[in-house]
Amino acid sequence: MAAPLKAVDGNADRASDLLALMSDLGTHARVAARVLALAPPEQKNRALEAMERAIRANATAILAANAEDVAEARASGNATSSFIDRLTLTPARVEGMAEGIGIVRGIADPVGIVTESWQRPNGMTIERVRVPLGVVGVIFESRPNVAADAGVLCLKSGNAVILRGGSDSFRSCRAIHDCLVQGLREAGLPEAAITLVPTRDRAAVGMMLSGLNGAIDVIVPRGGKSLVARVEQEARVPVFAHLEGVNHVYVDASADLAMAKSIVLNAKMRRTGVCGAAETLLVDRAAAAKNLKPLVEMLIEAGCEVRGDETVQATDARVKPASKDDWDTEYLDAIIAAKVVDGVDGAIAHIQSHGSHHTDAIVSADEAAAKKFLSEVDSAIVLHNASTQFADGGEFGFGAEIGIATGRFHARGPVGAEQLTSFKYRVHGTGQTRP
Repeated sequence: MAAPLKAVDGNADRASDLLALMSDLGTHARVAARVLALAPPEQKNRALEAMERAIRANATAILAANAEDVAEARASGNATSSFIDRLTLTPARVEGMAEGIGIVRGIADPVGIVTESWQRPNGMTIERVRVPLGVVGVIFESRPNVAADAGVLCLKSGNAVILRGGSDSFRSCRAIHDCLVQGLREAGLPEAAITLVPTRDRAAVGMMLSGLNGAIDVIVPRGGKSLVARVEQEARVPVFAHLEGVNHVYVDASADLAMAKSIVLNAKMRRTGVCGAAETLLVDRAAAAKNLKPLVEMLIEAGCEVRGDETVQATDARVKPASKDDWDTEYLDAIIAAKVVDGVDGAIAHIQSHGSHHTDAIVSADEAAAKKFLSEVDSAIVLHNASTQFADGGEFGFGAEIGIATGRFHARGPVGAEQLTSFKYRVHGTGQTRP
């Protein structure tokens, strides 16, 4: 194993140093990926168990490192409240990381699972079997818990991973990564299986997007519009796109108002800075006289700014006029756009025009309307009578997630261990040759 890679306070001094650093990361990760692809489930689970223990044992150190990151972000004067929320770790959130690792450890190992098997007329048996992707590059911003989520999911699925966290969470990610490396070491797995890029230099992102000379097999971005735009422009390897969450809650005429109020409030205000937060409220015109005003008043009284169309503005003087851009905005803040639409068809049409294929919900007692919405809304996650804030791998039983994939690759929605595998075909013959 090569000597540990180093950088002074996370910064490479010269472009040549950075290039050498990143090339070494890719080389070591590629070697580690070959080891992990053949590692037995028991060995991977031993590493995960040790990581879970290490996270709990080092919770104080993780929180101290995070406090420094948060203080630096506040001192910059540029951080929004939602950004600070995404960046901040609490004892409960650190414990949630540890619990998530335990859940990942308990799920079935996806590697080597035969998903289909059939026999050809010539007697050959063909199997489709799950295999790791190889080396996953994860580029993320703000949320340091992504380091743990991505690291353990890639390990479980037999992939090596190169993590490049945001500069704002550099200390937090380093503290978390130390715990993951401890788990790898205890299980006798290569430490390069989970690598944290030890530099804040933004040029490292470009090098990862180029694929590090073929070392990286897939990129997973987790961040805002600027990161997504850069990934779309520069990536030279496949991308599990994690686009913005312009998420909608549609309240159908048949909806129970109490249920609708509970779901809308949770979807918008539980945590405004997460990608599963609702950004647009759609209300069925057929019951707007009954439902619209209570929903708008509830949101405003909870501290949420409402920007609405003319009908919504007429319900409460505190509603601000919605601009054309509001229908396409991921606020990640206590702001919501609200509009009255003509039934489920109107809601679907609006979502098709303005949604980001992330997460959308319908509140309805009409099973036919719900079925139509769930069938026709082309988003990675669609919900009936539930909050959009359930857009989370942990809530899906995956233990954690690398992100919510909004593209159309095989990985769509929460990307867990199973979604981080591909497949190959194994063919068993008895001497057959092709005529």
